[in-house]
Amino acid sequence: MFNSKNITIAFGSVFVLVGVLGFIPNPLVSANGIFEVNAMHNLVHLLTGAAFLFGGLVLEGKEAITLKAVTAAYFGVALLGFLTNGNTLLGMVHINEADRWLHLGLAMSMLGAALVATRPTPQLAR
Repeated sequence: MFNSKNITIAFGSVFVLVGVLGFIPNPLVSANGIFEVNAMHNLVHLLTGAAFLFGGLVLEGKEAITLKAVTAAYFGVALLGFLTNGNTLLGMVHINEADRWLHLGLAMSMLGAALVATRPTPQLAR
């Protein structure tokens, strides 16, 4: 079921996984990967994942708000990435051209997920 809770948990799990993966040398997400990251970038992924998981697992009934808030933040990150000259976002987060486009794609996919998310069906008491 595509409800906000499941979507936020899925996004959160993926962001945590990518954050951890960034600390392990690999060809996809690392200092020398297709998506070039540094420790601060990995920390941002971990914090984003934690925000999604907190919203999906702890903030009962607020999952849709979490999804919309993180989506808005990622559109901001994408825009900032395209406005930034060089490979450092805010002087701390290493990015490259692949990251810029990925952040835009993530923001768009989060928006799509927020638009198709259904509200969980309330359980009737018996």
